[in-house]
Amino acid sequence: MKRKICILGANGFIGQSVCKYLSELNNSVLAIVRDKKFFLNLKNIKYHEVKNFNDKNLWKSLLKDYDCIVHCAGKANLPENLNDCEKYNSENFINIENIAEQASKVGVKRIIYLSSIKIYGKTTYIDHNQPPEAQSFYAISKLRSEKALTEISLRFDLEPVIIRIPLVYGHGAKGNAAKLVKIVKLGVPLPLGTFNNKRSMIGIDNLIDLIIRCIDAPEANGKTFLASDGKDLSTPELIRLIASSVGKKANLFPFPIFMLKFLSSIFGRRKEINKLVGSLRVDNSYTKKILDWSPPISVEEGIRRMVQVK
Repeated sequence: MKRKICILGANGFIGQSVCKYLSELNNSVLAIVRDKKFFLNLKNIKYHEVKNFNDKNLWKSLLKDYDCIVHCAGKANLPENLNDCEKYNSENFINIENIAEQASKVGVKRIIYLSSIKIYGKTTYIDHNQPPEAQSFYAISKLRSEKALTEISLRFDLEPVIIRIPLVYGHGAKGNAAKLVKIVKLGVPLPLGTFNNKRSMIGIDNLIDLIIRCIDAPEANGKTFLASDGKDLSTPELIRLIASSVGKKANLFPFPIFMLKFLSSIFGRRKEINKLVGSLRVDNSYTKKILDWSPPISVEEGIRRMVQVK
């Protein structure tokens, strides 16, 4: 079945990947970007530049005849030292109430919102029953958007779907995953040889497969899902997989974790080290059960795809 789908944030890593995949399946895609320089030359995609996502009249004309919105837009890496949460929201919070209300008036049925597991705060294990405990401005803005979508969907004939995602890796990803690949390729010795943490991630191909499932599945209506590959890795395991995929040997050596944290504090890198050595496990069993879904790509294959030059 040919779908007509609007992607918000089509110039980001996830948005671009979703657009490309849907295009290859011969769907009709409206790709919303903030800057036309990010336009990609892909078939079946109509690109539209939008500077102001809060425009009160724009979306009714743009979204007419579309079936579903996939909301990938937002900024994850704004500095946390902005003056207050409201200022952060003014930079990051897209008025999903405005978009949802206008979309409902022209017949859009489903809105899929990509949220973040950061809304759970500093916990190290997350399952479907875990209550949110948003602490950072970014997490608060994500949770605020989730609630706004849920509330507006009760007033209009809309089907909200929320997907909370951990770190997303894949070819073209930026951030910590890209930095780690670069370090491993350079052969830099890393003092992480004995760490036994566990972290959940999701490969871009698995995330796209989950999004496609949420577009089509009646069971997804009104649900909130946790996304992950289903196989958690320690940092040494991740580094070894990356190294193996690029034909190198992992250059790891043992070092006491307390010393590493002490030194990272001195040099102002405690946050980065905590991400490397801390645990954060995401239980995706509810997602798999409700959607009858399983990640189609193994972690090993996902890492290989991430590091291979295309």
